[in-house]
Amino acid sequence: MTRKCPQCKKPASLDVDNDHRPFCSERCQLIDLGSWLDGDYTISGDKADTDGAPDRRNQNLLE
Repeated sequence: MTRKCPQCKKPASLDVDNDHRPFCSERCQLIDLGSWLDGDYTISGDKADTDGAPDRRNQNLLE
């Protein structure tokens, strides 16, 4: 099965033998990663609490 690469729009295989799926190549995969790291993409929602305190909401799962 193939789809358009989200980066360059060329055909990209979605088969498990494509190590870069859903991208067509390592180059496109790294370009996308760089965009995330540069802050070009964001996920909408409430801002995360950044006071440095650990998140205790799921503490009972860890015990």
